[in-house]
Amino acid sequence: MGHPISRRNVLKSMAAGCLASLPSVPPSPVEASPKAPSDAVAGKMTGAAALVAALKAEGVPVVFGIPGAQENELWDEMKSQGLPYLLVTHEMSAAYMADGVARSTGRPGVLAIVPGPGLTNSLSGLGEAWLDSVPVVAIVGDVARGDKYRPFQVHELPQVGLLQQVCKGVFEVSHTCEIPNAVHSAFRMALCGEPGPTVVVVPYNLLLDTCKYACPLLPPNEAPFDEGAFLCALGLLRRRDCKVGIYAGMGCMDYGPILVQVAELLQAPVATSVSGKGVISECHPLAVGWGYGPQGTRTAEKAFKKVDIVLALGVRYSEVSTAFYSIPQSPHIIHVDINPANIGRILKTEVGVHADAGLFLTQLLVHADEIRRPPDNDLIACIRKWKSEDARTYAKCYARCGVDPMAFLLALRKATCPNALVFVDVCCAEHWAAEAFTVCLPRTYFNPTDNQAMGWSIPAAIGAQRVHLDRQVVTVTGDGCCLMTAMELSTAAREGLPVKFFILDDHAYHYMQALQLKAYHRTTATLLAHLDYAALAQAMGLAYIEINGPAHLQGGIQAALAQPGPVLVRVVTDYGKRPVRWLDATRDRFVKELSREQKLRFLARLSSRAFDRHPKND
Repeated sequence: MGHPISRRNVLKSMAAGCLASLPSVPPSPVEASPKAPSDAVAGKMTGAAALVAALKAEGVPVVFGIPGAQENELWDEMKSQGLPYLLVTHEMSAAYMADGVARSTGRPGVLAIVPGPGLTNSLSGLGEAWLDSVPVVAIVGDVARGDKYRPFQVHELPQVGLLQQVCKGVFEVSHTCEIPNAVHSAFRMALCGEPGPTVVVVPYNLLLDTCKYACPLLPPNEAPFDEGAFLCALGLLRRRDCKVGIYAGMGCMDYGPILVQVAELLQAPVATSVSGKGVISECHPLAVGWGYGPQGTRTAEKAFKKVDIVLALGVRYSEVSTAFYSIPQSPHIIHVDINPANIGRILKTEVGVHADAGLFLTQLLVHADEIRRPPDNDLIACIRKWKSEDARTYAKCYARCGVDPMAFLLALRKATCPNALVFVDVCCAEHWAAEAFTVCLPRTYFNPTDNQAMGWSIPAAIGAQRVHLDRQVVTVTGDGCCLMTAMELSTAAREGLPVKFFILDDHAYHYMQALQLKAYHRTTATLLAHLDYAALAQAMGLAYIEINGPAHLQGGIQAALAQPGPVLVRVVTDYGKRPVRWLDATRDRFVKELSREQKLRFLARLSSRAFDRHPKND
């Protein structure tokens, strides 16, 4: 069931439709407005005051960013109206912090940045939110427009065109009176359909102008539901001769209890995407972990080999979650997604249902007697057995010196609270964590999946901690990732945000080494400086702990978690030769797609280097 349509265009057209008209379907709970229309923007005030009032009406807990000439009026107004703000060291981090807020709450995170370099600095973060379907709202200043416009203004870039490439929608304000509705529309669009980032662009002269406002909040967006396609899916699920497996993504994140009820009705094993970890407790007897192909847990792969019908809910089958599309084709696939452009794009799909995952699951419960299966005790016993086998595999130590990263992940899970917020960066450990870090609650495990933006975890965790002051927040960050956003450690220290930053240090981009060695028999540009983390922590104002071997592992983690403030923890890491299932699956698929000529060239190069006693590594 292929769709020759663009996900980008469909997202934008759907969002525009959500703003223009409302279908007769109950709204999704996470899309409800936080305040009543009576709390909207009203009265005579400046554009800056109206913008802040609109943000407050939307229930914004904090705004991240750096003030500048074109936005000083806005930041001063935030102080006047008591809207909390948090100064960052780099606008990229502001976007990541807003992302952390959004993923951990389900509501849009907000950043405010200046045009020009402020905007371009933020693009990596907006791109991550775009590819990972995260609702973020950016307030971007602009040069003077209208009758105040003059050429060659500072920071004058074609920023609307730049933003349109990484956002669902850009609301360009041309008159002061448009500001509140632009803000409210940006929030609705960020949550409408498949979530994503939106932007409000405001010329600085409009922040200074005054206007008399009477702007109510827009009504909540309503979710789609294709009744005809649902009935086709129901007909397939009625077939008791077919075993069902559920593959759940982030689109199910707020529907865990309903998902569990449906899984138990169908006696279906439940696998998740990386972004979907937590939609079902991974301790549930039917939970099999992430993925269901060679890239995911072995338990999921084994369970889904017995499945005839895959019910895919709120998931895209993206390159990262499928390990370069290595996930197997099932005999029957029902693909349910709130964005029709995501349906059936990767695997042959028998039934595509354009619907909100929560509404689809709710309707299945209405037909519970038609799809109910008898208890599958054999399946549950097999899942329990396979999980035990996986646990023994994870417990095997590959480190010769230092800390085995899998041992660290298992110890971290044991030491942290079930509702701790865990931010895992782009490193080899992200794939081991996806397999072995057991997640039992929704919105507690986070990873920059489809843009794979290195350095994301440190600022994202800070953003989440700012709105979850009573929760444990930790990062699992590679040393290369740390180098990219380490200055934000000073932000955590300044604000007294007690994030525990765990840095896996092996002085190298181990991820790239794992990719390069098998393909080239040598590594290139992968060795990092030997950073003095103790000095870094002291300079940034953080407590410091070092874990340099297995004997210090559990005690070091517990000591870090016991600290009242932010802590930098260096984990001296030895990756050894621990296999990475995701990398192996990706490599196998990549090789299969090489032409004969390309394969011969790789083999010839590897053969010529195999006898090199002194490989040129870095």
